[in-house]
Amino acid sequence: MKDVLILGIESSCDETAAAVVKNGREVLSNVISSQIDIHTLYGGVVPEIASRKHIERINQVVSGALKEAGVNSSGLDAVAVTYGPGLIGPLLTGVSFAKAYAYALSLPLIGVNHIEGHICAVYIENKELEPAFLCLVVSGGHTHLVRVRDYGEYELIGRTMDDAAGEAFDKIARVIGLGYPGGPKIDMAARDGNPEAVSFPRGHGLSEYDFSFSGLKSAVLNYLNTCEMKGEKIVAADVAASFQKAVVDVLVVNAAKALDNFGDKRFAIAGGVASNSLFRSEVEKECLGRGVDFFVPSPVLCTDNGAMIASAGYYKFIKGEFSSLSLNGVADLELCPG
Repeated sequence: MKDVLILGIESSCDETAAAVVKNGREVLSNVISSQIDIHTLYGGVVPEIASRKHIERINQVVSGALKEAGVNSSGLDAVAVTYGPGLIGPLLTGVSFAKAYAYALSLPLIGVNHIEGHICAVYIENKELEPAFLCLVVSGGHTHLVRVRDYGEYELIGRTMDDAAGEAFDKIARVIGLGYPGGPKIDMAARDGNPEAVSFPRGHGLSEYDFSFSGLKSAVLNYLNTCEMKGEKIVAADVAASFQKAVVDVLVVNAAKALDNFGDKRFAIAGGVASNSLFRSEVEKECLGRGVDFFVPSPVLCTDNGAMIASAGYYKFIKGEFSSLSLNGVADLELCPG
């Protein structure tokens, strides 16, 4: 069978990324141009600035991915691109480039859901993994508990009712003076803190598998304000550790309930928050205690990247699921519509 080479393009937030992946699982290149230094000045991503930087960098990033892979554009079989969910300006940059590139080379165009991309990142480094399995996708914009029934076939069984876990990490990191991006900074600070120092609430959504983090975020802010009014010392490491423990407890409890109720023997985590050391270790512990195989991408594939989009694009390619040149960015794209 002929090898299939997919160019994957990702620009849903503040990383301009492109990759070439062979047969869905072998990464030939994975180039990421981060804007962290720029957005750190503002304490978070500024969509308009992100869009401009994507426009400046996308051509170089794609060229770099092809060069690193040792592949000419004529050797590609398709172009896959994130078309949602995400920030609409950045999405449109990637989609517009991908449409023009595919049209110029007479290649099939494949629109990919960003969340599906995170799920497919798990396949890249766990080549033995095949559907079906449970996957918890936790990132700056999304917290989804998903049953992966087959390639491209998903059942959403739980989601956040308000803030995503990663968004809460960023906000709390900012208010306790750690800066942006919040996830890795809280993870690092928490190692020197006491996770039992402050008792923060554990929030759950409407169903037994849903999540809620807005109440936790408010509780942290109230705690900080109370300490300030009383003149009490705030130990950032203790706040970080206590907050992180509260977030991870909710994620792990819901994951454990899903494992017990659905009986799946394979569980994966994905998305930017899957890089969090406490989250990884606690979920792995729950899986080991149940005899469940645990899967997680390396940190570079947890963050936004083109390889995960190319992987997702491959499974659509072999099914003949192509997009037309009318493809548009969809900021609130759902993984499981309806």
